[in-house]
Amino acid sequence: MRHSTGYIFLFAGAICIICAIVVCSSEVSLSELHKNNARLDKQKNILYAAGLARSSENLSSEDVQLRFGRVKAIAIHVEDGELAPEIDPDFYDARKAAVDPKAGRSAPPNASAIKRMARHAIIYHILEDSGEVGMIVLPIEGYGLWGTLYGFLALDADAKTVRGLTYYQHKETPGLGGEVDNPDWKALWPDRVAFDESGEVAIEVIKGQAGLPVGDPHRIDGLSGATITSRGVTNMLHFWLGEDGFGPYLKNFTQVNNDSIK
Repeated sequence: MRHSTGYIFLFAGAICIICAIVVCSSEVSLSELHKNNARLDKQKNILYAAGLARSSENLSSEDVQLRFGRVKAIAIHVEDGELAPEIDPDFYDARKAAVDPKAGRSAPPNASAIKRMARHAIIYHILEDSGEVGMIVLPIEGYGLWGTLYGFLALDADAKTVRGLTYYQHKETPGLGGEVDNPDWKALWPDRVAFDESGEVAIEVIKGQAGLPVGDPHRIDGLSGATITSRGVTNMLHFWLGEDGFGPYLKNFTQVNNDSIK
């Protein structure tokens, strides 16, 4: 009978199966598109941090690939800053590695609330026409007010002068901590200096207004009404530029550059 209980259950089951097949097929067919979009977004943000693109530009994927031709991804061991040729930069996922018992480890105590970190990292060299490294772009992350902020910090070839900073994922409040996305605030970062004369990490986001880079090189204006987010930015920079983060790599890079000059 068409409206019997058995018919209703059979019909509902068939609909569920058909819907499940459609959903699964869509997920499989779109997974590659999702991966490509995520890769493209990551490349854009690396370009933003390095000043090779502006967020206001409407870049096509071809534009991004053309500008990204100057970028060389490099895998390193975080603990000693040495190169890690066994890691493929194109397929390595530091977030997944961080929670993997073998590929990740517990982070040392830190003010940025980083609990786990990957044993390897992918950093980026921006190459000049001569082939020499003009900039280094480092991935950074750390806790703000509502969650973890993920971004990139670009340093000059001297491994201490900031060229740019950008965040591509965060949960901060729009108009307050969310101002980390504000182009005006990000424009304050170029030419600031991350380390003091003794080599200690000195850069910080202060409460209030900082001076110009030439006279106040280590400080950046605080985010109005977002003291905790501002402190979070300072904390994550101190962590990732320090000995537990990319400090060993930056020292290695500087030493190699100094040796080549000699």
